[in-house]
Amino acid sequence: MSLTKRIILIFTVLVSCVGCDQATKAVAQSLLSETEIWSFWGDCLRLQLAHNHGAFLSLGDSLPQAVRDGLFSGGVALMLLMLLGYILFSKSVSPSSICAFSLLLAGGLGNLIDRLMYGGYVVDFINIGIGPIRTGVFNVADVAVVVGALMLVVGMPVKTTTPVKG
Repeated sequence: MSLTKRIILIFTVLVSCVGCDQATKAVAQSLLSETEIWSFWGDCLRLQLAHNHGAFLSLGDSLPQAVRDGLFSGGVALMLLMLLGYILFSKSVSPSSICAFSLLLAGGLGNLIDRLMYGGYVVDFINIGIGPIRTGVFNVADVAVVVGALMLVVGMPVKTTTPVKG
């Protein structure tokens, strides 16, 4: 795939995912509160505002703020730049892998924007489940990361071995 086509694909995924993520977070912040839960479809979907200072499922939110900021802002920014360089210039990356990596990049960027705009936290507002079996609270950027990761796992070639006859 040419560099121009890669840039167009990456740009399209970034703009659509980050745009959707930031728009839904803005709506969530204007309509939801951290104390009120909106429930839909027999409580399978819940909307409630949450400010996540940690990573996935608030992992690391008890770290000192300077460590959190360095890890979740500086460290993530560096990793995203390295990922962008890889998907732009690696000769061995397929178009579907570029799309998957772009989703990872978009999700990471959407949450990094939050951390930089809101003093270190990410806006989460979606929770799904049935009865007591529920996800953590998440956002559209998190969905992009999960979909990108699943695309990479499902698209990975399986190495098979052929038995040697003898």
